Amino acid sequence: MAVDLLGGDDAPAVVVDGALRALRADPDLHLLLAGPVEVADVLIGALDPARRARVTVRPVRAAVGMADHPVAARADSTVRTAVTAVRDGLADAVVSAGSTGATVTAAALGLGRWPHVRRPALAATLPAVAGPVVLLDVGGSLEPGPATLTRHAVLGAAYAAVAHSVAAPRVGLLSVGTEAGKGDRLRRAADPILAAAPLPCGARYVGLVEGFDIAAGTRADVVVTDGFTGNILLKAIEGAYAMAGGPPASGGAPRAAALLGVAGTVVVCHGAARGEDVASGIALAAHLWRRRAADTVSALLGGAPETPVVNGEVTAP
Repeated sequence: MAVDLLGGDDAPAVVVDGALRALRADPDLHLLLAGPVEVADVLIGALDPARRARVTVRPVRAAVGMADHPVAARADSTVRTAVTAVRDGLADAVVSAGSTGATVTAAALGLGRWPHVRRPALAATLPAVAGPVVLLDVGGSLEPGPATLTRHAVLGAAYAAVAHSVAAPRVGLLSVGTEAGKGDRLRRAADPILAAAPLPCGARYVGLVEGFDIAAGTRADVVVTDGFTGNILLKAIEGAYAMAGGPPASGGAPRAAALLGVAGTVVVCHGAARGEDVASGIALAAHLWRRRAADTVSALLGGAPETPVVNGEVTAP
């Protein structure tokens, strides 16, 4: 796993902590650390000799700040260095708690996007009462059109089936009510398109769902929304779990999201991640790589037709 040592609000301390936790929890894990040598040395020095052999370093000092523009992810930044390591076959996945925009941009430019995917989506798995619910997008594409939401529904259905073994995923579109015609212009336009769109893995579209349905998990296994709404909802759920003393017994709180639509395994952690959150993100990346999730989801989408032109959107990002 290629880890961005300088990504996140409290990097590098929390990233070092998370990397140490991940190495100790998974005896088969190897880490490639992209960051300053002195920071990597702190992590390596805390390991016993046997574990030190599972860590390599790519020295780089430049970082992309959380307030920087995504294009600031230049070639000599930590996140671009981590992505390049995957592109060059030196690592199998990228994990970063840095700027979401910079990580998505670096991954799209460095690894390339899947056919018919112009805008990759961030998918977070939420621990609903009835079982896990995949929510996307949670920050990759803030202002999508109907075609983007439709393509993200396809991505989410395939991801739920491959990464979480959900049989025949039920896909819903987040709105302010479940009745047809509810919602803003985007939701009203996307609803009938989703109803007619072919979905992989035996998935079916169940129509509009509300925020309550995400927490319950009884109506949908995959919930699609725009990245702006999804990111706000995700952080609200995280805060609710924190105040309530923890998530449901069905699973842990969301600590990382998988980037779907790029040619590689990329996991984005919350910018305010703690050590255990970074460790959870590294574990997710390892899980996805071991299941060959990116390749399998891409293959499932290979035969899927493009979404028709909708309101000027030529292809489904």
